[in-house]
Amino acid sequence: MPTGKPDWIAVDWGTSHLRVWPMAGDVVLARLESDKGMGRLTPDAFEDVLVTLLGNWLNRAEAPIDVLVCGMAGARQGWREAPYQAVPSKVPARGIPVPVRDARLAVTILPGMSQAKPADVMRGEETQIGGFLRSEPAFDGVLCLPGTHTKWVHISAEEVVSFRTFMTGELFDLLSRQSVLRFSVGDGWDDDAFATAVSDAMGRPAALSAELFGIRAGSLLDGTAEGAARARLSGLLIGAELAAARPYWLGQEVVILGEGGMAEAYRGALASLGATVRCVPVEGATLAGLIAARKAT
Repeated sequence: MPTGKPDWIAVDWGTSHLRVWPMAGDVVLARLESDKGMGRLTPDAFEDVLVTLLGNWLNRAEAPIDVLVCGMAGARQGWREAPYQAVPSKVPARGIPVPVRDARLAVTILPGMSQAKPADVMRGEETQIGGFLRSEPAFDGVLCLPGTHTKWVHISAEEVVSFRTFMTGELFDLLSRQSVLRFSVGDGWDDDAFATAVSDAMGRPAALSAELFGIRAGSLLDGTAEGAARARLSGLLIGAELAAARPYWLGQEVVILGEGGMAEAYRGALASLGATVRCVPVEGATLAGLIAARKAT
């Protein structure tokens, strides 16, 4: 049975996952999870999924309880579209109210952020940025948020000045699983192969397509190991990204908001180029951002 009495609910609703935290002020009372992300739901299903997941927590709260939601629930295909907030600006702290049937809920969805030229959008990452700035409000530099769609974000005076999105993670997944490279890329890793590939792509980004096919040719002619092929594919894609993102990281302090193998790959690639870079764990950043947004309102 739940313990404690929540006074608000924090929600991170992604494309493939749902995370919910019943909260008493800044204190987490519980962490609830579901695989019913935005991608599996129709707009009229969100409320029922949330109520079911919260269960007895709703009965312990004074109704209506504030529910603050970030992420893809605010997308056009989500629960209710939350308009983007244009940069440059501070991380959004005010959301849009969502009509609900259950009188125990008072739901608000935070907006994403948008950029006119070049056209770009983010939804969910802005809350992670807000969580990072809650712990480092004086930060002036660049955040790199690695993932399926990696974000490069210029921060100054607690504002998002500009940002750029790269589909590097999605390209890696598509090429390694659905292209001819699936016959060459497997498990394992090779640090030297990764570093060489980063250098190759940085030096000749226009040759990326040819270098990619070279991975397949290398496995056929030279017996390149599957782990080395995997590392080279990653290095070529990240190297091409870093070549394009040079205006963001060159001469700037870069913080990689992430942990694990992907964050380490970006850190190593940037360090090899002489960049000032450090990693900050992303675990907890979303919740910290939701707490900051609630305090700001």
